[in-house]
Amino acid sequence: MKNIQKIVLWSAAIMFIFAGPSFAHFAMIIPSTDVVGKDDNREIQLHLQFTHPFEGGPQMQMDKPEKFGVVAGDKVIDLLAALKEKKVDGKSTWETNFKITRPADYIFFLVPKPYWEPAEDKYIIHVTKVIVDALGAEEGWDKPIAGIAGLPLEIVPLSRPYSLYSGNIFTGQVLKDGKPAPNVDVETEWWAKGGAKAPTDCHVTQVVKTDPNGIFNYAMPKAGWWGFSAVMEDSKPLKFEGKDKKVELGAVIWVKAYPMQ
Repeated sequence: MKNIQKIVLWSAAIMFIFAGPSFAHFAMIIPSTDVVGKDDNREIQLHLQFTHPFEGGPQMQMDKPEKFGVVAGDKVIDLLAALKEKKVDGKSTWETNFKITRPADYIFFLVPKPYWEPAEDKYIIHVTKVIVDALGAEEGWDKPIAGIAGLPLEIVPLSRPYSLYSGNIFTGQVLKDGKPAPNVDVETEWWAKGGAKAPTDCHVTQVVKTDPNGIFNYAMPKAGWWGFSAVMEDSKPLKFEGKDKKVELGAVIWVKAYPMQ
């Protein structure tokens, strides 16, 4: 009888764990600044990680990416070899410095290795971008880069993705294989570095949908870094222990909102 009671209690505990809230995962590329002026330090730092931004963690393992680079004009620069591993809470994150050499909008991109998420029984691949304006160029931020960078999907900003204020509306277009992706959920989170308090669990991750042209809008209510992740299922499964598993593809972009002085 005692053994039966133990089994029932363990089963209830497992059901409770898996019935709990599922917060969004975000791959991140965070630069030390999103605007480099003519009198600023022209060397920026970039930090790459995989985490739950609003909660300020938990940190998740990010293996060395499959691709990491930057597009400036029509030139693609491979930065993968420049990444240096940094352990945070025992998990791998990555860092590098990048020297600005000329006026341009620098579009940094990341393609991670597939991340196995046992709680959701699927792989996660978040193709991530962030854009830094340098030396007053202010052009090139709205160009798709998937073709020249070899990305399967991306968010192309329709709002200039730097020098934004809190309260501004950010507009983006989700493209997969170069075509607009309609009716796609775009998960949005604010990066609360020390963690933040939400009224309810469903307030942690905001969700909007793309329209028939793959376009979405979101008004950022608070200053700081905001992540937008357009999530969809890949048509090609990956193997885990010999079985086909679903793959969540995410097109992610990070933008910073500044407080109005």
